[in-house]
Amino acid sequence: MLAVPDRLTALREARPAESLFAEKEWLLSPEPFPIDKKLRTDLERLGHQLFVFQRACNQLYQQSVKGKQPAWVARYVDLGKPEELIEFSRRKEFREALPRVIRPDLVLTDEGWTIAEIDSVPGGIGLTGWLNQTYSSLGAEVIGGAEGMLDGFAAVLPRGGDIVISEESATYRPEMEWLVRQLNSRFPERSWKVESAEHHEPQSGRDIYRFFELFDLPNIPGVSDLMNAAGRGDLSVTPPLKPYLEEKMWFALFWLQPLREFWRRELGDKYFRQLQRMIPYTWILDPMPLPQHAVIPRLEIHDWHEAAQFSQKERDLLLKVSGFSPLGWGSRGVALGADLPHSEWQQRIADALVGFEREPTIVQQFHKGRLFDHSYWDVETAELKTMRGRVRLCPYYFVEEDHVNLRGALATICPADKKLLHGMRDAILVPSRFAGLDN
Repeated sequence: MLAVPDRLTALREARPAESLFAEKEWLLSPEPFPIDKKLRTDLERLGHQLFVFQRACNQLYQQSVKGKQPAWVARYVDLGKPEELIEFSRRKEFREALPRVIRPDLVLTDEGWTIAEIDSVPGGIGLTGWLNQTYSSLGAEVIGGAEGMLDGFAAVLPRGGDIVISEESATYRPEMEWLVRQLNSRFPERSWKVESAEHHEPQSGRDIYRFFELFDLPNIPGVSDLMNAAGRGDLSVTPPLKPYLEEKMWFALFWLQPLREFWRRELGDKYFRQLQRMIPYTWILDPMPLPQHAVIPRLEIHDWHEAAQFSQKERDLLLKVSGFSPLGWGSRGVALGADLPHSEWQQRIADALVGFEREPTIVQQFHKGRLFDHSYWDVETAELKTMRGRVRLCPYYFVEEDHVNLRGALATICPADKKLLHGMRDAILVPSRFAGLDN
């Protein structure tokens, strides 16, 4: 492997001239992020566990619609959605359709990790592909290898197809254009293209990877043509046009006692218990009054208005806008109660209760990330330094025929004073490797 200065030079020179994120920067590191080898098996299995979880969510919704499970399940996850899209998502042609890229956001903790959420339309596919290629060329053994992300995505659109990106998601267009160039070079017998969602015209037989959020549909003039083509079977769309699957509320539904036996049966007892250790306890911030003898589990309050009076210590909770909203995308609709002034916490609770039918909110236990040390290049001082930070790990799982394969894992290492972990200028972005492998 090259010496550290040579690796840093090679990394800088390898960055595409077009960048990978529009107007986004990050810190470079000469080293992939090492994942403890004792977590290797768990990380490799997680993709199938989450596939089974999403399949169970899909089944629970459909059974709720048919009256075979409580009607309030479908009512919850349909809140705020346009009726036309709800009806389309229920069509029998798409009954079994599930996302073919699964990317959880894992916060690494002292116990292992907690799943902050599962991203329905994940960014970072092209970036992680580039990182894996580049670090592999420098001699590192990264998760997925040099071409894993390319092979995984090629399996998602095996006939080739169009990656359709909206203006709302335009930040990620450069990385997907890089991905398309690599795919067309690696698989010249097929053709992939990046298309603007606002100008895209569906073509029969040309499948689509949807890189736009479903709340953005009113801004996409040709969406009716796309839905009609998918309904006729002229093409396939992934992730499927199922807004209920993109709700953050599923983590709250996972913990509800009336659904416990459903989850245990559909997931299997082993997966059910394993997911209980990884999915943070979550509540739906529902204004519906409770019976006088009931309390909200674990919080021991009778009414959500009581939560507005929580002390700072009691507010170690995340508020997240759930689902069909521009605020439900990325970190824009997330706030940590303990970091908010008491008056703002009160106002957010009040606003969430008033806006529940239009834009529901969840409350989630906050788990602080474990601290790690990782080297990075300080551009201002031209020195190699060490950051003590917290890690969001984003493994990319691709559903390929009968298997769910781990093809790469992007580590975002944020400074220790950051509690909400996401891509930022002062974060290190690197591929991951399993500790113990040669690098």
